[in-house]
Amino acid sequence: MKSVALNGNKRAERGTSNANNLRKEEKVPAVIYGGKENVHFTVNEVKFNKIINTPEVYFIDLDVDGAKFKAIIKDVQFHPVTDKVLHIDFLEVNDKKAVTIKIPVSLTGRSKGVANGGTLKTPKTSLEINGLPNAIPENIQIDITDLKIGDSVKVGDLDIPGLTFLGADNAVVVGVKMSRNVVAEQEEEGEGEEGAEEGAEAEASPAE
Repeated sequence: MKSVALNGNKRAERGTSNANNLRKEEKVPAVIYGGKENVHFTVNEVKFNKIINTPEVYFIDLDVDGAKFKAIIKDVQFHPVTDKVLHIDFLEVNDKKAVTIKIPVSLTGRSKGVANGGTLKTPKTSLEINGLPNAIPENIQIDITDLKIGDSVKVGDLDIPGLTFLGADNAVVVGVKMSRNVVAEQEEEGEGEEGAEEGAEAEASPAE
């Protein structure tokens, strides 16, 4: 998984009043935990927004006044009205300790079912996984080329070395459903075949 660098500064003071003042200066209060001790600091709001406003998931290489940390974003608190970032929780990670994180799903290929008029359904655009940091990919790639109408890929079908997929095994990640157009075409074809059969029977019947 990709990494991105982010700088921070330790907070000299804590408390609601101090946090509000920091936000006015485009600084976001944050904390990193999971290591030897919790560290409270701030990051630049604009630079952090560039990270979270992308579909990518990153490891964060944090530099807090010279102290280095490798982390993931564990939680972000937003203002309920303005969506302004209010607080960030980072989790420190290391190569020997498994972490739980959500990874986006990336589909490759063109489904045979879609080519035949089916509709692609993607109930899950990301999946929660657990694994060591060096085993975590940028995304979960699923080849949908062989998916026909009625086929699906479920969580239990996925197998990537070093990763444990969390959640129900029968949860559908991607599937191809019968579309209304396909149903209508099949009904019309059926009616046409029935009409042809009736016509053939009428021709074969002797006149009274």
